[in-house]
Amino acid sequence: MSKKKFSVNGTFKDSVNTVKFLTERKSFINSAEAVLPTRTDDFGVNKVAKSIHPKEQKLVISRIEKHKTFAKSYYLKSETAPLAYFKAGQYLTFKFEIGNAVVTRSYSIASSPASALKGEYQITVKRISDGFVSDYILDNWSVGDKVTAYAPEGNLTYNPLRDAENIVGIAGGSGITPFLSLARAIDEGDEDCTLTLLYGCRTSDEILFKAELDSLSEKNEKINVVYVLSHSDEEGYEKGFVGADIIRKYAPEENYSIFVCGPGGLYKFLETELPKLEKERKYIRFEVFSSGKKVEEAKEYSITVINRGAESVIKANSNETVLCALERAGIEVPARCHTGECGFCRSKLVSGKVYIPEGEDKRRIADMQFNFIHPCCSYPESDLVIRIN
Repeated sequence: MSKKKFSVNGTFKDSVNTVKFLTERKSFINSAEAVLPTRTDDFGVNKVAKSIHPKEQKLVISRIEKHKTFAKSYYLKSETAPLAYFKAGQYLTFKFEIGNAVVTRSYSIASSPASALKGEYQITVKRISDGFVSDYILDNWSVGDKVTAYAPEGNLTYNPLRDAENIVGIAGGSGITPFLSLARAIDEGDEDCTLTLLYGCRTSDEILFKAELDSLSEKNEKINVVYVLSHSDEEGYEKGFVGADIIRKYAPEENYSIFVCGPGGLYKFLETELPKLEKERKYIRFEVFSSGKKVEEAKEYSITVINRGAESVIKANSNETVLCALERAGIEVPARCHTGECGFCRSKLVSGKVYIPEGEDKRRIADMQFNFIHPCCSYPESDLVIRIN
């Protein structure tokens, strides 16, 4: 085997200068003090990062607006630090202690991003059947109450590098809130896109923020709102469900992206409707949701929880997620979206079997290989042993 010869261009002087530089640098490092001259918290980039992504936000309910009999808007101000900024379409996750349960729930921000700079968030909560947390909020939150929220998160946001300039928003029920935020941001000049909003409700009595949506649509040519009623023949409204035909009727002729936020039934319906439009998948964005698991005969299992070295055993129902069982037992778990997307609740499944609904398994490939799960969208199908935190 022949040897290959390599040569490097350079001079003896280059080598001497390199040694001299390295020696001087080492001497300079060794002569420096063992502590940083400036606290890392004082660095500008760290201040910005902390203001946008705080670990927690301590908020106070400043006022409450009632929407008919089934929903309320809560306006929140900060107790201390400025509110974290957000993109229209993002949500806030709140932490609750209800009885013995420690739970988290997420609610889309209805206010415009500019409102955060003025020191205020707005969320809207609608009463739903068997709504554990929503009922608690509507029945208990009062002006002056202090609540805890995490930083704004979520991906149902307009990105000009990814999305078409024209947005067709499909909303159902209280899923209107991220689109109200986007419409406000467009009107205030903070988002440079157009919005065609198709808002589906059962009857006109269930429409939220109609007066404001109509006003925004009338004064701003970039915003168009269409109401679609599924259980009413009232004049001035579209009749039926928001499907491919209605989207074609009102969508702009230019290329457009579709954003969707609403109840699980809306998502299921659109699974068969949106393919009829033959759009590239990158132009369709869903706010994440959990379909829930329903079986004819619910079964009870035990979950052995390993939490920072300590072990406890709790009961779980096959129709509830592992996270729901943990929260109900008063075990605090890092959690945000409750739909498998964010990964905050990621835990190790030491033994046992879980069911993850089709389309809701958003784990990394490595997590699947090494048996990590997202408890928020995993349902027990046997006794389990899991390690959290």
